[in-house]
Amino acid sequence: MNRLLLLTLAVGAAVASAGDIDAIFAPLADAKSPGVAVLVRQNGRTTFERGYGVRDLRTLARIDTKTGFRLASVTKQFTAMAIMLLVHDGKLHYDQRLTEIFPDFPAYGGAITIRHLLTHTSGLPDYEDLMRGDTWTAERQIQDNEVLELLKRQAGGKFAPGTSWAYRNSGYVVLGSIVAKASGEPFGQFLRDRVFQPLHMMRTLVYIKGKNTVPNRAYGHTKEGGRLVETDQSATSATLGDGGIYSNLEDLAKWDRALESHALLSEVEMLPALTPVEVAQKKEPASYGFGWFLDPFEGRPRMWHTGSTMGFRTVVERFTADKLTFVVLCNRTDLDPEKLALQTSRALTR
Repeated sequence: MNRLLLLTLAVGAAVASAGDIDAIFAPLADAKSPGVAVLVRQNGRTTFERGYGVRDLRTLARIDTKTGFRLASVTKQFTAMAIMLLVHDGKLHYDQRLTEIFPDFPAYGGAITIRHLLTHTSGLPDYEDLMRGDTWTAERQIQDNEVLELLKRQAGGKFAPGTSWAYRNSGYVVLGSIVAKASGEPFGQFLRDRVFQPLHMMRTLVYIKGKNTVPNRAYGHTKEGGRLVETDQSATSATLGDGGIYSNLEDLAKWDRALESHALLSEVEMLPALTPVEVAQKKEPASYGFGWFLDPFEGRPRMWHTGSTMGFRTVVERFTADKLTFVVLCNRTDLDPEKLALQTSRALTR
């Protein structure tokens, strides 16, 4: 087969794949509805990158590859990276106790390590369950230090650390505070200095209301009474380590490239993040490492994480053996980005 024919077939396959992806996402949003941004990377390069719908219903500005979405719990992989970089620096270690870092933390924190926090095996209660009354609202949002204070008021955790697995945002809020204390600078500044700037993720940031702004910001929406309305902030939208990052397709492509090339940490240093945690009461490990779920999909190894918060749904799916990555960011809660990413995966690998 001659080179021209091979090239023609390759181009045809790429066009067909792009058409398959577009057929999945194009019907979901129009020029007057909130929507979705989609990134596909394969074999180290971006093969699809497109926005659908609008950033908000006030300006009807179109979603594009630079639109900043709230990542919600996809933030956790960056928080984990910040901790790992501080371990690399010798300022933290994974078996360090919570009471070593915060000496005024109650005695139950003496059994909780950084590793437990990273893997959701700490037993810390969910701070949202501890928010009583009307103290916090969308206008008066709970802050990281207040989450820590709520946890300090508890007599103990939900289970002995390391004996079980339960997904809780509390651990990652605490990890954000640990990053700030160990580094001597705010959590967002540390990520900017050690992750975002080195990777040239210049439009990615840890958002703090009144202190910085999100470039080309998308606002969240929820369907109410059959129509989508802006629902962008809640009482818990100001916490940082569990979900406070905004980013966009172009920057997340750089993040994916850095993970592929081990630009921030060596392959050996990344191994703890990509090793499913073992818990005492189960023979099989929980499918979670440091900021990543690690279970396969249809027999294909993957590392992945979803995000869900007021007005936003997000997912990053990395099929490591296939060298295939999907990012789906939605500024509306009636879409399921994980389902859409896996549907796209099937379309490209069938």
